[in-house]
Amino acid sequence: MEPRDYLRKKKVSLEQALSGYLAAEDSKVFAAMRYAVFSGGKRIRPLLLLTSGEYFGLREEILMPYACAIEFIHNYSLTHDDLPAMDNDDIRRGQPTCHKKFGEALALLAGDGLLTLAFEILSAAPWPVGGPRLKEEVCQDIARAAGAAGMVAGQWLDLSFAPRATDISAYLQLAQKKTAGLIRVSVTAGARLAGASLISIKALNSYGINFGLAWQLKDDLEDAGQDMPSTGCPRPNLARKLGAKKAKEQVNLWLSQAIEVLRKADINSRVLEHLARQLEFKDGK
Repeated sequence: MEPRDYLRKKKVSLEQALSGYLAAEDSKVFAAMRYAVFSGGKRIRPLLLLTSGEYFGLREEILMPYACAIEFIHNYSLTHDDLPAMDNDDIRRGQPTCHKKFGEALALLAGDGLLTLAFEILSAAPWPVGGPRLKEEVCQDIARAAGAAGMVAGQWLDLSFAPRATDISAYLQLAQKKTAGLIRVSVTAGARLAGASLISIKALNSYGINFGLAWQLKDDLEDAGQDMPSTGCPRPNLARKLGAKKAKEQVNLWLSQAIEVLRKADINSRVLEHLARQLEFKDGK
């Protein structure tokens, strides 16, 4: 099956599963949760988990709860990041952000609900072939990537970043925690659940970090010149520091490194390579 067809099929299954988890109640909180999740989104993180897990032989029905949990964690973070106390964004994916649609209190609770639901799903998710201990390790890795030393720390670095900072390593630390960490754990979690070797997991770890850094820098390029909050201080943006040309070159470099590490580890996943290729700038565009 061609990578595009595979991803299209997986996304249909994923949307059905996400909808099922959010259909439990007809309340304002669940309405806000559904709005946050179904107002668009590329579903890259759960697709990475499903792709890597199936590549190493695990069935979709085992992987799907983990994929949905990852997507709920991601959407919780976006809902909270958009709040006035954080990034103060009014538009997300071309639509009003959750707090503009439902109010700040309900948006905050919707984010809380999505995060809690994610770990409710993980606690009930089926054991992989490796048994309960492997499931425990994967869930711990997901929690660390999302938690106070991972994505939460990345958001704080974003909020507290000095506007005139020129240290590129500080930008990379921010991007690794806020964006690349959850992408990394998505692609490694599927493979770990499927019982992939340590060599393969190490390669996917590197793939995920490079993919995540490229994803964040490409997002910075799209936001450059449009990310001035009400405070008047520009938000951290590596593309602005590098300039458009160098930023595009760096995105392509990270993506080529992601693909190369797969090849060196003999991970011949056309879908994982396709996902990376989709982010590339071609002919300078």
